[in-house]
Amino acid sequence: MTSPAVQLIDEPAAVRPGEELDLAKVDDILKRNIPGLSGTPEIREFARGASNLTYLVSYPERELVLRRPPFGYKAKSAHDMHREFMIMALLKMAYPCVPKVIDYFGDPDILGSEFYIMERVRGIIVRRDMPEGLRLSPADTRRLCLSVIDKLIELHQLDYKAAGLENIGKGSGYVRRQIEGWSDRYRKSRTPDVGDFETVMAWLQQRMPADVATCLIHNDFRFDNVVLNPENPFEVIGVLDWEMATLGDPLMDLGNSLAYWVQADDDEFFQKTRTQPTNLPGMLTRHEVLDYYASKTGRSVDHFDFYSMYGLFRLAVIVQQIYYRYFHKQTSNPQFAHFGQLVNYLQKRCEQLIGHPEF
Repeated sequence: MTSPAVQLIDEPAAVRPGEELDLAKVDDILKRNIPGLSGTPEIREFARGASNLTYLVSYPERELVLRRPPFGYKAKSAHDMHREFMIMALLKMAYPCVPKVIDYFGDPDILGSEFYIMERVRGIIVRRDMPEGLRLSPADTRRLCLSVIDKLIELHQLDYKAAGLENIGKGSGYVRRQIEGWSDRYRKSRTPDVGDFETVMAWLQQRMPADVATCLIHNDFRFDNVVLNPENPFEVIGVLDWEMATLGDPLMDLGNSLAYWVQADDDEFFQKTRTQPTNLPGMLTRHEVLDYYASKTGRSVDHFDFYSMYGLFRLAVIVQQIYYRYFHKQTSNPQFAHFGQLVNYLQKRCEQLIGHPEF
């Protein structure tokens, strides 16, 4: 009989149409480079994420995870598998919840792109709603919430130089680079059916603060990039998706995370976009997250409206870059069909925040 804890473990599903891998090629390259594999593997795909693709390659004696870029259009400098692989390899000793990476393959002739292999972290992944069978009281929900936020705080306080990561980013000047870079990316990926964001970009350009610090930032830290211990769901045992990790401003990273933080009193459309259960009784509000972060780090969050706006704008650009691929028929994933509507909503939300900050 399967234990309740095992039943909570996040499992992949069938590979989505258009994102299939060549089973024979995968089997051949893995057996030639990873000792001890036997039999014919089964390949399934994790539903999580809308950027890099993540597959479970299951052999009778071992489970491996394969990460590769998306099919179709890729923004310049995005989806650098070797960079992600190296960051995880270096970070593992200092931040143990990083999955162990095994091997990197840079030859695009193998699978049509570069990719890498890592160990699977078996555990609970919280997505839009709590997994079936994980019922928490408001007090326990708050405890879980704080455990996840603590992992982001731990990352921001890590000695990145001691971990050998001092060369993964440019350091100071991060705020300016992000505003200018994401503005340029939006203009290049805009499709005819979405707004221009010019008012928002001008507001951000005019109000850029100096960097408050330089630390290691994740750049996509949220519940569905965290793996929980199935025996103790308050323990974070994995942090995933290091694609956008770099050296930068911690408040910019926090603003990114809070852009996904849909709380119970948000409007109906924003509720429909929710990708994590941050609306549940016991979950911290965005303001409470800020207060907790400030109390644990000693950093001031008194003027967080800039970082809030930046997080929402950056989210809109990420969504638009994905929608660009769908609009131009470079991917057929049906979950991207309504991304243009989300981009337009995010523009309206940003414009409403101008002069009326929510933090």
